[in-house]
Amino acid sequence: MLRIHEVATLTGITKRTLQYYDEIGLLCPIKTDIGYRLYDSNNLDDLQQIPLKDISSIMSSPSFDRKKSLINHKRMLEKKRISISKMIDTLDKTLKSMEGGIEMSSKEKFEGFDFSSNDPNEKEARAKWGDDAVDESQNKLKGNEKEMSEEMNRIYRKLANIRHLDPASAQAQEAISEWFIFLNRIGTYSLDAFEGLGEMYVEDERFKNNIDKFGVGLASFMRTAMKVYAKNNK
Repeated sequence: MLRIHEVATLTGITKRTLQYYDEIGLLCPIKTDIGYRLYDSNNLDDLQQIPLKDISSIMSSPSFDRKKSLINHKRMLEKKRISISKMIDTLDKTLKSMEGGIEMSSKEKFEGFDFSSNDPNEKEARAKWGDDAVDESQNKLKGNEKEMSEEMNRIYRKLANIRHLDPASAQAQEAISEWFIFLNRIGTYSLDAFEGLGEMYVEDERFKNNIDKFGVGLASFMRTAMKVYAKNNK
């Protein structure tokens, strides 16, 4: 039996994500009388299946084939690896272009990037925030993917350049307000939701790793700045 922090360390999945899986009935460990979650080998086997689409219904089906599902999962990851390789190649070319080494067309700058609705995290987003919120965000993005992507990266870079400042400083709060306004252009975020999203930036490794690509420590800086902004504007 493994405790939740041991599973988090072993798999790289955050404790908060494991708790979320438990809350929605996707991965249910044994619970002790004092509330500790204990994971057995079957839980760990099930955890390998979670990235699959519609996993809850698949795993409960009598015809569920674990080997076949792992093969499908492997194929999905291989496709993702190819996509990531393309994005890395594009980013390498972009960096060389910025240094004056090569010229890039607008089309080349977005090779490998997919801003369509086929987001591998869409199912999780719908489970967390509901269909209406996700549909609203996708409708606002439709036809403006490039513009929104460039604006998002601009704000990330701006925040990365001041991440050494106090997150509560006037300059930091002015910059994080741009992020709040931007998010509400593509969705609907209350101040509480904005603060909660900031927590996720640090606790969810996927968010943290992507944000920190703009500058180490940016995710933590944004989390604190978002918390201060939410508190100051309530």
